[in-house]
Amino acid sequence: MHKIVSILSLVLLLNASQLSASLTLEEAIDKLKINNLEIKTANLDLKVAQEDETTASGNHWGKLNFIQDVARSNDAGNVFGFKLTSREASFSDFGFDEFLEQMPALIGGVPGASEKVLATQPDKLNYPDDRNFFQSKLKYEVPLFTGFQISSYSDIMEAMTKMKTLEKEQVINEKIYELRKSYYDMALLKSSIENLTTILENILTLEEMTKSMIEVGYAKKVDLLEVKAKKGNVERLLVQMHANEKLLYHYISFLLNEKTTEIIVPESDVVMPSVTTEDILLHNLDIQKAKTGLEVREGMLGVSESAYYPMVGAFAEIATADNTFLGDAADHQAYTVGARLTWNIFNGGIDSAKIEKSQLEHLKTTTQVQLASAGIELQAEKLRTEIESFDEELASLKKELALANEIYIHYEGRYKEKLASMSDVIIKQSEQIQKILQLQMVKNKRNERIFALEKLANGEEK
Repeated sequence: MHKIVSILSLVLLLNASQLSASLTLEEAIDKLKINNLEIKTANLDLKVAQEDETTASGNHWGKLNFIQDVARSNDAGNVFGFKLTSREASFSDFGFDEFLEQMPALIGGVPGASEKVLATQPDKLNYPDDRNFFQSKLKYEVPLFTGFQISSYSDIMEAMTKMKTLEKEQVINEKIYELRKSYYDMALLKSSIENLTTILENILTLEEMTKSMIEVGYAKKVDLLEVKAKKGNVERLLVQMHANEKLLYHYISFLLNEKTTEIIVPESDVVMPSVTTEDILLHNLDIQKAKTGLEVREGMLGVSESAYYPMVGAFAEIATADNTFLGDAADHQAYTVGARLTWNIFNGGIDSAKIEKSQLEHLKTTTQVQLASAGIELQAEKLRTEIESFDEELASLKKELALANEIYIHYEGRYKEKLASMSDVIIKQSEQIQKILQLQMVKNKRNERIFALEKLANGEEK
C-alpha cells in the first residue's frame, strides 16, 4: 500500500511539474510546429496536393482493366453472338437440318422446291434455347500522344504542390510571428506591471506618511483623499494589465493547442534585423506564390494549346468466353490490338478563344508577379522607416521617464517639507505613469513592425 501511495504521489508530482513547467520561446516554437491546428490543416492540404500530382502523372501509363461479363439470354442475336464469341457456333445454329430435309425435293426438281427452301425460317436460329454467357477480358489502354495535354496537367499539379508547400510555410511563418509577438507583448506587460507595482508601493508609503502628517497637523484630509484616488487609479490599471496577461496566456494556449499558464519571457529587446530588401524579395512567400501561380498559368496555356494537336491512343485486350466460367479458356481465347487517332478539325473557334483567354490570364499573372514584388519592396521600406522612427521615440521616452521619476521623488521630498502640495505630487506621479504606458505602447508598435519585417523575409532573420 505504501508503494502504491508513493507511485501515485510521484505521478502527481510529475504531472504537476509538467503543467507548471515554463516554456521558453524556442520550446514554444517547437511545440507550435507540431501541435498547432492550422499548421496541421496546411500539412494535410499539402498531402492532398501531392496525391493529385501523383494522379496526374499516372495518366502517362494508361490503365489496365479486368472485365467480367455474366449474362443469360434467349434473344436470337445474343445467343448466336454468345456462341460465336466463344467459338462454338455450328451450321446447325443456322437451321441447316431443316435445309437438308428439303434437299431431295430441290435436287429432284420438284416444282416450287427452291421457293420453299428460301422461305423456310430456321427454328433453331430464330428460337434458340436459353444460354449462359461468361466472358473474361483483360484490356490495356495507353495514350501515345495527347498534344502535351497530360504533361501540361502534370506540370500544373506539380506547381499546385509547390503552392501548397509555400502556403504551409506561410502558415508556419504567420503562427511563429503571432507566437513571438505574444511572448514579447507578455514581456512588456510584465515589465509595466512591475513598474506600476513599484509605483503602487510608493503610493502606499505616501498614504501612510500622509496619515501620520494629518495626526500631527502637517497635512489635510483632502491630501489623503487625493492619495487614495491615485491609489485606486493605479490599482485599476494593474487589474486591466493582469486581465490582459490572462488573455495573452489564453491566446498562447490556443496557438500551441495545449494549456499554458507560465512562460519564460525574453529578457532582451527585439533586435532590428539586418536583412536587406534583396533578401526579402528573394525569400518572400507571397512573391514565390505569385511566381508559382505563373507556372500554373503556363501549364493551363499548354492544356489549351493541346486542342490543336491530334490525340493518339492504343489498346490491347485478351479475352475468353464460354457458357461456363472460364470453360475451355485456352481454346476460346481471343485477342484484339488497335490504335485510334482523333483530331478536332473545327469546332466553331472555341479552341482559339480558349487559347486567347489563357494567354491573357498568363499576361495578367505576369503583371501580378511584378506588382507583388513592387508592393513587398514598398512595404519593407515603410516598415524600416517606422522602426527608425520608433527607435528615436523610445530613446526620447526613456529619458522623459527617467526625468519623471526624479521629479516625482523630488516633489515627494518637497511635500514632506511642506514646500509642495499633494496635488503637485499626484500630478507628477500621473506624468510618471503616463510615460510608462507610452513607453509600453511604443515598444509594442516597434516589436510589431520588426516581426512584420522578419515575416516579409519568410522568417530568415530572427
